[in-house]
Order: sequence, then C-alpha cells, then structure tokens
Amino acid sequence: QVQLVESGGGSVQVGGSLRLSCAASGRTFSLLAMGWFRQAPGKEREFAAGITSSGSSTYYHDSVKGRFTISRDNAKNTVYLQMNSLKPEDTAVYYCAAGRAAGVSQSRNYYTYWGQGTQVTVSS
Repeated sequence: QVQLVESGGGSVQVGGSLRLSCAASGRTFSLLAMGWFRQAPGKEREFAAGITSSGSSTYYHDSVKGRFTISRDNAKNTVYLQMNSLKPEDTAVYYCAAGRAAGVSQSRNYYTYWGQGTQVTVSS
C-alpha cells in the first residue's frame, strides 16, 4: 500500500514557476516508477511526466518538454515536478501516481496509487 500526498500548487502568472512535491508512504516507493498527470476542466487526465524507480530515466509529454523537470529522492520518499515558463494551458489539477513496477508508462491504467491532486492555475 502506498499513500501519496501532493503539495506546492497555487496560482502564478504566465512565465512563472512552481515546484510540486509528492510525499509517499510505504516501503515500496523506491521500487516503483512515479508519474505526474494533469487534468484540465472538461478534459481527460493526461500524462505529463514520469520517472523510473531509480531516477535514471525520465519521460515527458511533448507539451511540457524543456519546461518541466521530474525528479525523485528515494531517501525522502518524495517525487518532485519543477515547472518553469508556465502557460495558461498548464492550468489543471496535478496528480502524482505510483506505477506497478520500475518502468514508466504513459497509460493511466499502469498506475495503481494516486494522490488527491493539487490545483495549478496560470493566469495571463
């Protein structure tokens, strides 16, 4: 069992930055890939970024490449999402999720545990 709690969301102007954190409980955190997903109003939840269990590989949706950076600290059971150069279209509820194994998938069905979400609002 893994419990996930996100923090760090908020409101920011276009071009600004935010850093999301996701604290995990449970002994298996370091064995599992982690992902950040986002869901804008009226849209489906989509993959934003993912990181393998060791942190050696990262993956990004094309819309966030070069602006977002996912990282993890297995000693602290925490995964991060650094978001720079934010745009209005980044406005969404952001969720962290724990995968079924060490590798990353962009499919929501691959992720077993989910946090409650944190709101990110980017205004112009």
